[in-house]
Amino acid sequence: MTRRNIEIKATEFPNAHEAIQYTDASGRGEAVYVDGLYLVVEQREADRLQAAGVEFAYLHDHKGRIVTIPVN
Repeated sequence: MTRRNIEIKATEFPNAHEAIQYTDASGRGEAVYVDGLYLVVEQREADRLQAAGVEFAYLHDHKGRIVTIPVN
């Protein structure tokens, strides 16, 4: 993986559970995992990251278990 600097408009959380809870409670944003960080971003920001080739994963709660959906 090649590291590069890219600014991400996001809110950071200490863990995946809290990021997912925030999206569920607020009804907005996507919980993602990027370079060791648990973030909530707007969908358009996630689309921008994907288009830029940034490796990340969407985070989802599936029956009490966190699952990841890798991108790039």
